[in-house]
Amino acid sequence: MSAHSNLSGNQRRKMRSASRLYAVQALFQMEHSGQTVEVVRREFLDFRFGETYEGQEMLDGDMDHFRTVMEDAVNYQAAIDQQTDRALVAKWPLGRIDPTLRAIFRAAGAELRDTTIPPKVVITEYVDVAVAFFPEGKESKFVNAVLDHMAREERPEAF
Repeated sequence: MSAHSNLSGNQRRKMRSASRLYAVQALFQMEHSGQTVEVVRREFLDFRFGETYEGQEMLDGDMDHFRTVMEDAVNYQAAIDQQTDRALVAKWPLGRIDPTLRAIFRAAGAELRDTTIPPKVVITEYVDVAVAFFPEGKESKFVNAVLDHMAREERPEAF
């Protein structure tokens, strides 16, 4: 029996959303610091999940979901990056994009490979993550356009 079975669907969704935010932060940190996925994942699971941030207790993330997104983002990074490059509407090479956006595309790209999650859910969730990181900007519209393109390529049957 999993620890999550007694949670409401809404609580489970919130935990999964929190784990997506953590995964993007962790992927950003890996790229920025050059640390391995194991080191960064351990730091997040041991210290970040449930920590207090700017006076707000961060939601506990769904640890299994976090692990899966991290592993898939790392294992399939080359393929996901190529897919992102193809989706970049303005034909900007991935290397010239904000590293937070790159982390968003990698985490979302990992989830788009999972056929149990509808692509539209993945897009909506990561657009929300983009809004969390860039509350003022147009980045969320950009993320929406790129992820829509990636999703249609990865899972055309879902559209």
